[in-house]
Parts: sequence; C-alpha cells; structure tokens
Amino acid sequence: MRILVAMSGGVDSSTAALILKQQGHEVVGCSMQLWDYRRNPVRDGSHLVGSCCSTEDVYDARRVAEHLGFPFYVLNLQEQFQKRVIQPFIGNYVTGKTPSPCILCNSFLKFDKLMNFAEQVGIERVATGHYARIEFSGEDGYQLLRGKDADKDQSYYLFELTQQQLARILFPVGGMRKPDVRELARREGLETAFKHESQEICFVPDRDYAGFIQRHAPEVDENLGRLAEKASRPGPIIFKNGTVLGEHPGIYRFTVGQRKGLGIAHPRPLYVLRLDLGRNAVIVGYKEDAFSRGLIADRLSWIAGQAPSGPLRASVKIRARHPDAWATVRVGGETASVVFDSPQLAVSPGQAAVFYDGERVLGGGWIKEAAG
Repeated sequence: MRILVAMSGGVDSSTAALILKQQGHEVVGCSMQLWDYRRNPVRDGSHLVGSCCSTEDVYDARRVAEHLGFPFYVLNLQEQFQKRVIQPFIGNYVTGKTPSPCILCNSFLKFDKLMNFAEQVGIERVATGHYARIEFSGEDGYQLLRGKDADKDQSYYLFELTQQQLARILFPVGGMRKPDVRELARREGLETAFKHESQEICFVPDRDYAGFIQRHAPEVDENLGRLAEKASRPGPIIFKNGTVLGEHPGIYRFTVGQRKGLGIAHPRPLYVLRLDLGRNAVIVGYKEDAFSRGLIADRLSWIAGQAPSGPLRASVKIRARHPDAWATVRVGGETASVVFDSPQLAVSPGQAAVFYDGERVLGGGWIKEAAG
C-alpha cells in the first residue's frame, strides 16, 4: 500500500514512517512548510529559535527519509496556514478568547489539504505520528480512541475528524508508549530518536504571544490590526466587587484562569475570571470564583457523523491537559449545553470541549461561554 507520512521532523512521525516501512508499505514522506522563519524569525536572546515545522525540522525529516530510503517532499501551505490558523489565533486573543491553534492545524491542514494532496498523487492513505488510535466497528463505523500512552494522548486535538477521513488515516504509534517509540527509533539509528519534543505553539516557541500579535496582526488582516491596537491599550484590573485594583498593559495579554503576571499585591492569589471587552477591563477574583458548573459549546462535530438523539453522559476535557470531568451534555441544534457533576476551573471561551465515552472520542465543540 502507498502511504503518505506527514513528517514533522520529530521522533513520533519518524518512527511512524519506520514502522510502515518495516511492514512492507511503499512510504512517501511529506513535510508541510507552514511558517517562514527566515522572514519571521523568533529569537531567544541572540539565538534564532524555531519549533515544529521549522526549517531545521524539515531538514531532520528529510534526513530520516534518506536514511530509510523513501522519497520526501515539502508541501508549501504557508498561505493556508495564515488564513486557517494564524488569523483565528490572533482573532481569538484580541477578542478575549483563548485559542487552540493545534486543532485548527489538524483539521484544516494535516487532514484536509494534506489528504487532498495524497489523493491527487494517487496515494491511498495518510499516516501521522499522533498518539491516538482508530478502530472499525460494523455497527458504529470508524471510532477514534485515545492513545495508549495516557501522558501523550492527542485525541483531544482530533475531535473534528470525519468518518471519511478516519477511513484513510493511520496512527502507527498510537498503540505505543513514548519510551518505546524512542527506543525503536534508537535501535534503527534514526537521528531524531532523542530529539527534544516541542511543548509550545509552533509559531510562537518563545511564548511571547503579545509580541507575536503586535508584530503580525496588521499584516495578517487590516481589521485584526485595528482590534489588536485597541486590545493593547491599558485598562483597569477590577476585583469582582467592582473595586479597581490596578491597571493592565493590554487585555489580550490575559486569559481566563490566569494567576501569574497580574502585577498586583494582594493578601490572596488572584485569578482572571473574565475579560470585559466593553470596558477594556480584566475582572479578577479568588480561585473559588473561577469555577463554573457548565458551558455552552457551538460548532459541534461528531465522530459518528450525527449528534446523539438525547441527553448524553460523557467525560469532558476542556483543555488538552485537563483531567476529564463527568457531565451531562444536551444538544440543541448547533449548540450543546454541558453541565458538570462538579464545577470546573477556568472554563475558557475559545478552547475546545471534547466528549469521551471511556477510550472513545464521541465528538466535541468550541466553548462559547462558561455557564453557572
């Protein structure tokens, strides 16, 4: 079988390609050129730094392909990346939301543009190094499952996959643990075996989101530039009872649930409760004030292809590294109301809420607002 392997230059996708090659498949490697680090460098002190999909990563992926003996291509998706990932990322921040760009990258690039490319060149399947699994059930169709390594599970980022996409996707390392992936890569002499893995958003590896927005909002979209300029203006930090405690340097520098970096001396730790765009204010309170009984999600997606017919009991993740929380989910048209059994900390608009039944991903949606 001919399989296109999306290669990020890391050990996971390298090992995915290795496994498929060992199984006798005809492997073709492909990296996505998403961000031009030469035109848009990110520096840490005097050193140029990059992350996933940097020029260095593409070079590492090419070396793995040469080592294993299969062809390798680079697909330029910079224009699509800017439209589908960068623009929403900036738009969320300057309108008081917390973005999740990795989900958008998976949905619109890896499992849309990349799969379209594979189809155009006559390749049957696409494989990635995600820690997730796919199973087929005659009754339920294709099912998306958590990765076997709970610490590395990436199923949260994949909730928008469709039945048609799951039928063509392979996750060769999804049933493995990370140490075993590294050991297999080491035994086979892959140079990525001990490569440090990316922990941050690939295009902002220095975590300076505010600086990134200031630099790129105007060039991405004129309207976003105006919104970013407005969101960069100083404004009040207000305690939940209305008392002004201080001044912030720009509302887009804060996210719901944030505790550090408020710059306020107070007898108790303060948390960001919400961002009031109308008043350009950051509203703060105590930790117990930052819990919510539920949320409203929209832009729903269901792995089975259709919404449940009635109320749904599910464990819900409101962030990639947030523990599951049991809840009742009620779907009404294009939105879902989620009521948690126990209140959850920092339910953040802009993040995804993903619904699970044990190991199985049922679907999810995008958090519109916290409730209760």
